[in-house]
Amino acid sequence: MLGLGYNTLLVATGAGLLGLAAGVAGAFLYLRKRSLMSDAISHATLPGVAVAFLVMVALGGEGRALVGLLTGAALSSLAGLAIVHWLNRHTRLGEDAAIGAVLSVFFGFGIVLLTVIQTIGAGRQAGLESFLLGSTAGMLRADAWVIAAGGALALAACVVLRRPMTLVSFDPEYAATQGLSPARVDMAMMALALAVTVVGLKIVGLILIVALLILPAVAARFWTERSEAVALLAGLIGGVSGSAGAILSSLAPDLPTGPIIVLVAAAIFTVSLLLAPTRGVLAGVLAQLSFRRRVHLRQGLLALAHGHRIHEAYTQRLLRRSGLIRADGVATEAGQRAAARAALDERRWHVLRGLPDAAPVSARYDGLTPVDTLLTADQIAALDRRMAGPGGTA
Repeated sequence: MLGLGYNTLLVATGAGLLGLAAGVAGAFLYLRKRSLMSDAISHATLPGVAVAFLVMVALGGEGRALVGLLTGAALSSLAGLAIVHWLNRHTRLGEDAAIGAVLSVFFGFGIVLLTVIQTIGAGRQAGLESFLLGSTAGMLRADAWVIAAGGALALAACVVLRRPMTLVSFDPEYAATQGLSPARVDMAMMALALAVTVVGLKIVGLILIVALLILPAVAARFWTERSEAVALLAGLIGGVSGSAGAILSSLAPDLPTGPIIVLVAAAIFTVSLLLAPTRGVLAGVLAQLSFRRRVHLRQGLLALAHGHRIHEAYTQRLLRRSGLIRADGVATEAGQRAAARAALDERRWHVLRGLPDAAPVSARYDGLTPVDTLLTADQIAALDRRMAGPGGTA
């Protein structure tokens, strides 16, 4: 694979599957407005990793078996989730306060256990600090297969549960009327986030896995309005971030894999933030400039129609560039026609907004939209007759 070597291929494949699963699972957390929960899940894994190491050493093992360490991380995260859930239901603490309390206490306890482990003989070669920021330098083939399999299973679970998770994310009350239990679906979401977090500890670490759960989902949201498309695109962004980050870190051996993966995801998020066609910053700036131009043109034409002199410099420039006024501010023939059309449209809107049976259309008045784009030709003709009155002209 690009001549990068077998180990790089293993890491890139595992990181890609992890990113794919993290993106999809994180999309549902984002839609459910529970993204912060991933922070509590990740920080709650550290005590479990340390306790699992101590247990395996006490049983005569080496203590670094990845499956055992990940099992301990999963059990610890489950305990953290249970405590957050209990605090949220049985105390006056909000969910954010409960999450903050749990993640800080669990993380602090984990750091204490890591310090204790480093003081014992077996702990000096433990290397458990790599679970903080991730490390792939010593990854074995079996480790890569565990990570890839875990990511694939989490992704498959997301596909199976996508419909109930989407329904609960947008309308939990309606989901309950359809026979779903929002609480159980929420727990399924948390379990998926937990699975992705535990699987990703080896590659990106417990601190950075939060970014891999959030950044792809947020970046995907800039590009689409559909929930399933958000999940698919978030998975794609996560997969690309994982694989590309692993490959980039292999090209520069001194760079850690986990942070590079997160930086790639952050770069994609930044591009999405700036360049997404409808929700991006650039699109917003262009839309604002277009709106400002339309407002000034409309007001300038109405001023010309009523014989007023235009004093706003920006409005004058717009009208001159459009060929509607001359340099001395006098309207050209095209400007007179455009001003007459704007004045007629304003009168039509004035009459229309006074008709009780035209309320649905009247509600769409914004001072810029021509009324003839909302009404049929027959309706416009009837409106003009009402404006003209008996025997008159509009």
